[in-house]
Amino acid sequence: MSTYTDLGIELMVTGENAGTWGTKTNNNLNLIEQLTGGFATVSIAGGAGTTDLDVDDGALTGTAQQRIIEFTGSISGNRIVTIPNDVETFYILKNSTSGAYTVQFKYATGSGSSTTFSATDKGTKIVYASASPDATNPIIVDVMANSSEIALTNSNPIKFQDADNSAFVGIDAPATVSGSYTLTLPAGVGSASQALVTTDGAGTLGFTSTSTFGITTGKAIAMAMIFG
Repeated sequence: MSTYTDLGIELMVTGENAGTWGTKTNNNLNLIEQLTGGFATVSIAGGAGTTDLDVDDGALTGTAQQRIIEFTGSISGNRIVTIPNDVETFYILKNSTSGAYTVQFKYATGSGSSTTFSATDKGTKIVYASASPDATNPIIVDVMANSSEIALTNSNPIKFQDADNSAFVGIDAPATVSGSYTLTLPAGVGSASQALVTTDGAGTLGFTSTSTFGITTGKAIAMAMIFG
């Protein structure tokens, strides 16, 4: 008798389904296409509560059987979206809800990690549903956040390659921080002889004229000669 994978693909036993094998195979191929590149919108409208995404064995109707999922609807409370504990895949998630409330994406049960759109985050996340370290507490890894849940450390900087891919410039976190924070770049490019050195105390950076710090061209040259 057929069995099904964690994402609902039918695994047929040799010799069964005579006369319907072709239909079932085509259905499997359609499901594989949906799993690898499918897009669906899922309304999670409502107050605080949970929307369970599901896997429908051998069918194309499961809300968790898509590659790209867009959350929609007007929310009036913090929402939770879950997937079955045995699902192992990656998703591209888009938060298109209206309402200033959080949207958390997690496994149905357990104490494994999750990822959350903040109340003001109407953006996109790439997440990997690992179904590990165990079936009881599987974790969700936010790929773009370099989640520490998979032991990524500050030895993994964001890298920008040069034009011929022969070198890169990296941006890395310090070895230790006193608390998580975000730096926000200025809205414009600034003016000549300005430096990106100021902050509003809340992480928003700004440009300030170097003359504010008493650094003239002559002084800059002298400092370069002395300190290299």
